[in-house]
Amino acid sequence: MTLKQSIQQIGSVVLFVTYSLISSHSFAQSNSGKADSVSIQVDFTQEKGAMKPIWAWWGYDEPNYTYMKDGQKLLTEIAELSPVPVHVRAHSLLVTDEGPRAALKWGSSNAYTEDENGNPIYDWTIIDKIFDTYVERGMKPMAQIGFMPKALSSKPEPYRHHWKPGAEYGDIFLGWAYPPKDYEKWAELVFQWVRHSVDRYGKEEVESWYWEVWNEPDGGYWQGTTEEYIKLYDYTADAVKRALPTAKIAGPETTGPGSEGAAKFLTDFLNHIVKGKNYVTGKTGAPLDYITFHAKGSPKVVDGIVQMNMGKQLRDIDKGFEIVASYPELKDLPIVIGESDPEGCAACSEKNYPHNAYRNGTMYSSYTAASFARKYELADHRGVNLLGAVTWAFEFEDQPWFAGFRDMATNGVDKPVLNVFRMFGMMQGNRVEVSSNPATGAEGNLTASTNKDLAYDFAEIRDESVRGVQPDINALAAKEEHAATVMVWNYHDDNVEAPASPVAVRMKGIPVQKVLLQHYRIDKENSNAYEVWKAMGSPQNPSEEQITELEKAGQLQLLTSPEWVKTKDGEAVIRMELPRQGVSLLKLSW
Repeated sequence: MTLKQSIQQIGSVVLFVTYSLISSHSFAQSNSGKADSVSIQVDFTQEKGAMKPIWAWWGYDEPNYTYMKDGQKLLTEIAELSPVPVHVRAHSLLVTDEGPRAALKWGSSNAYTEDENGNPIYDWTIIDKIFDTYVERGMKPMAQIGFMPKALSSKPEPYRHHWKPGAEYGDIFLGWAYPPKDYEKWAELVFQWVRHSVDRYGKEEVESWYWEVWNEPDGGYWQGTTEEYIKLYDYTADAVKRALPTAKIAGPETTGPGSEGAAKFLTDFLNHIVKGKNYVTGKTGAPLDYITFHAKGSPKVVDGIVQMNMGKQLRDIDKGFEIVASYPELKDLPIVIGESDPEGCAACSEKNYPHNAYRNGTMYSSYTAASFARKYELADHRGVNLLGAVTWAFEFEDQPWFAGFRDMATNGVDKPVLNVFRMFGMMQGNRVEVSSNPATGAEGNLTASTNKDLAYDFAEIRDESVRGVQPDINALAAKEEHAATVMVWNYHDDNVEAPASPVAVRMKGIPVQKVLLQHYRIDKENSNAYEVWKAMGSPQNPSEEQITELEKAGQLQLLTSPEWVKTKDGEAVIRMELPRQGVSLLKLSW
């Protein structure tokens, strides 16, 4: 029987989760009597490098949501799931008030205005309110220096947009996106902001922040030239360093380097950092403490179903890494992928953009698990220092339930994707070697199916995405002194129903004879408030009892009770039926 026939036969019966532990080295059959479809080998003795918390970075367009009810709730949850301080990046921190502060793809602080004689007026009230919310939770601002205050804009009218889902995206790029009419005044604004931050939060605290100049200056967010951005960067970086010489400053936050224009902009910027003439000092180069660019996928609807494109995102990342690695002077600098997501517009809803229908369910969570694992591998491949990858997804205050925005929670209820980050929060120590094999028989012999069918490596997904007959079933694993973790996913670019896959996770190098196993799961039945909401009839005005039930369903859940497991010669096997777009986390403690 071929692997495909085996999967079809399994799909013809009612599948339920089987969960058993086998402490022998032999490849025994699962409880169903079927041969394993996928065998994942984890070797805890083979370390690959630190399990850096590259996932502990978030960002969003609407800064004023930060201190609102649901925004504060979500930030608290994000802070609590991470063992390290989470960094948070937000747009529009220097934008001038014009109408309500909070709206889709809009925010403002009124930090800078001028009197009738053109003298600066600084007001840090709103920025302080935003940053206080972070700092009180132990989070760190990734302080985006932008956008242009109306009084400094070289084209101040019209200034504010009123964008809504379905409108042209380019309509948002108005007066706030233009270069300053006075670079000296702009630099003084930046200097005063950094100095105020040191006075308010203390030098040591602000030294732990990351400052950055603007957002996507190779696109509509910057209505100036490349050279004008470089000039802005020089003035901004000089002001930051004058206020706090030990502050960390970066740019250019370009769009995905997989495009020729973005790659050229990033290269032009790095050339200036290395050998250009500084607009402020006249000397060669400019300060740069880390490097930023963006990477996005590109989903679309094909034959009525959503088809993701993880390969597009990985190609953006890989090209950016390649460019940075080509500069001997810069290749060891930390890299932060300033926005790293399945596609480009968080505020574009599912209703107006059908290709965004992946966001509420488990496709977003399995994509996140699989793509983050490959970010580590791409960094290893290019030999660069990946520090963080910003998930550009937060929450949208006072919007319909599960409206299809790219967010972590809806009306205070967590979506399945947030539980992947809860899993990541338990993965510490060093990454270890993982390999995935195709179908095996009872004695561990490979079937006629090839490894390519089941075991996608990072290069194949980068080049071709996940478009084959078989899904990407693989794992990311880590080990620390008294614990080990294995994250396993069953991902495919096509969001279609498919039978669950039998998976055997074969672990070796466990240093003790007995471990406590906790198995967490995200699928349709577990850690999934969206499915519970649909089962309620998709209410837009749920009762208090229903909200309580949804909040509970949105948390990360164990698949079974914790269990003590004996090992033999440091080895153990864990078998499971892993649904399509499902994610499991196996945590071993001793």
